[in-house]
Amino acid sequence: MKGIKALARLLFLLLMLQASGSMAQQQPDSAQVFQIGDLEEIVFRNHPIMKQAGLLSESARADVMQALGYFDPSLKASFGRKVFGNTDYYNRWMSELKVPLWLAGADLKIGYDRNVGDYVNPETQTSTAGLTGVGLSIPLGQGFLIDSRRSTLRQARVMVNYAEAERVKRINALWYDIVKDYWNWYFAYNQYQLISEGVELAETRFKAISRQTTLGDKASIDSVEAAITVQDRVIQLEKMKVELTNARLTLSNHLWNDDNNPLELPEFARPPAIDRVRNRPENELLDTLLRFADEQHPELIKLRTKTEQLAIERRYRAELLKPKLNVTGSLLSSRTWFNEYVPNYYDFNMGNYKVGLEFAFPLFLRTERGKLREVKVKQMEVAFDLQQSNREIRNAIVSSYNSLQAYDAQLAVQLQSIANQQVLLNGESSKFDLGESTLFLINTRESKLIDMKIKREEMIAGYQKTLAELYYKAGTRR
Repeated sequence: MKGIKALARLLFLLLMLQASGSMAQQQPDSAQVFQIGDLEEIVFRNHPIMKQAGLLSESARADVMQALGYFDPSLKASFGRKVFGNTDYYNRWMSELKVPLWLAGADLKIGYDRNVGDYVNPETQTSTAGLTGVGLSIPLGQGFLIDSRRSTLRQARVMVNYAEAERVKRINALWYDIVKDYWNWYFAYNQYQLISEGVELAETRFKAISRQTTLGDKASIDSVEAAITVQDRVIQLEKMKVELTNARLTLSNHLWNDDNNPLELPEFARPPAIDRVRNRPENELLDTLLRFADEQHPELIKLRTKTEQLAIERRYRAELLKPKLNVTGSLLSSRTWFNEYVPNYYDFNMGNYKVGLEFAFPLFLRTERGKLREVKVKQMEVAFDLQQSNREIRNAIVSSYNSLQAYDAQLAVQLQSIANQQVLLNGESSKFDLGESTLFLINTRESKLIDMKIKREEMIAGYQKTLAELYYKAGTRR
């Protein structure tokens, strides 16, 4: 519901912009405030990359479904008949239901064969009722503990966690970039507003001094000085206007509606006013984020998942070093669905069976040993990568936290400096009114005050971007 309200708010801005281009000239109080929370709702609702990231988990679950397919029961049947010269050469019907079992890699087989005719091999010949068999195929050597299909399924299930971690990583990276664009727009907007106020002050002062010059109360040189100040600030304002427009366009790259159409941030939209940094971190935030990163950082989860996958692969490759020893056995009966009664000696019992034994063993096992060694090397690589990544992530978090603390301290000093500079400007203006100061000093102190306020907004934007970086380095977005 909150996301719909946020989207509706932005759409309202767009509709109002289309209805009247003059609304771009509204006073700030009546302009629409575009909060970062509004941006978050719209981005996570409609951004194509956010939707694309969600497909990673879907793809991993599709791989699991494919791996489960190795355990799907299968039914096969074949029929063949030959009649020539009034001779029934053969009439063959063979069918089998095969059910793969998880335990011991065995296969349950239920079959029905019917082979009759004048030229049927006596080995496979059956009665006219056919022959039913129920049995198992069990690998007693290679494949008993783990085989290809169980290895594939286990790895696919593990990779679901890998895909989820990759999804979180991409979303965090995208949101971090979007947050930086938002605070760049915040700074560009406030910088433009401060320069605009400077232009208004300079124009007001120029008009007042021009009137005083006409009356002879001020020297004409003061009027020239005031005019130059207006011109300098107008030039600066035009430059800031371009920067604001570009920042707005950059932020608009992340705005999409429900129909997958791009949206554009209106010119009269404005960021919230911030006198001091918000979301100031608590002292225990660093320890909290370090613990979170150790447990849930997507990059570390990916590496741990890769470790689990390689452990499964290593177990499978070690299994391939065993000899193949497959045993098959079936109990036989002439009983069928249309032939319910048969003599005991033709029914299922220990005297009616079919067994088979298969053995194979490569003498050198070079392929298998080479694959196993390759997996072991990969395990060591991932272990080293996990160790290094963990250290780099912890140091990156601490570094961002230190930068955040520095911004907080600098901003506190900057606010005091602005207050002091305002006192100096007010005093200089009073002295100028008494004829004890010059217009040059007033303009200098006023320009300095504007620069200091711009620096304050830059620090606030920098603080917020560093805060977003801190969470991003910890593997989360807040």
